[in-house]
Amino acid sequence: MPNLLTEVIYTVILFVWVIVVVQFITRKLYDYMVSRGMPHNKAVYYNRKFIHIAAGGFVALLVPFLYETPLLPSTLAMILALFTYLPHRQGKLLYWFQVEDNMYEVNFCIMWGIVIALSWIIFHNLWYGVIPVSFMAFGDAATGVVRNILYGKRTKSWYGNLAMLATTLPIGLLIGLPGVIAAIIASIIEHFEFKDIDDNVMVPLSSFLVILGFSYLSF
Repeated sequence: MPNLLTEVIYTVILFVWVIVVVQFITRKLYDYMVSRGMPHNKAVYYNRKFIHIAAGGFVALLVPFLYETPLLPSTLAMILALFTYLPHRQGKLLYWFQVEDNMYEVNFCIMWGIVIALSWIIFHNLWYGVIPVSFMAFGDAATGVVRNILYGKRTKSWYGNLAMLATTLPIGLLIGLPGVIAAIIASIIEHFEFKDIDDNVMVPLSSFLVILGFSYLSF
């Protein structure tokens, strides 16, 4: 019971942090960027990548240190998926980071929760979920920022993928060769568009499957 109570407290704190990032910090950032003459779409794109890092990535890195099982963090991820889905459903977008064209941020939350849960179920080690999620949070953010600086819009570019690789390789090294190979494959896969499946699904899924494959090869 004490461990569960402690984990509940951690979850509440992390939930508040994510809400602060999504509802307040990024709104202020949006207002600042637009006030400096940045187009709406660029400001929104930067905010989406900021959320990747400050909410998705930061929280993921804390999970192995704060939790013994994925129950609460994965539940939190699903609650946040609902939180980000409802504005789309109700036609009341959080304009400073959401767009009408897609609901990729919802996929981000769902995959975050699923991969973290699978890592514990399959490996009984939360780090094997944190690594793929970090590829998505930090690596995809890196490629997005580079592309936004170079082209000012959402587009694919190998320059962005090189930035992603530079970001994901050190993260992958935390678990050795499987993590390195997963980082390379995830950084390549991110470059390509897959019908009805976005990067927030393909990046963590592909890297998790690589790590899973290596586990069967006894690396």
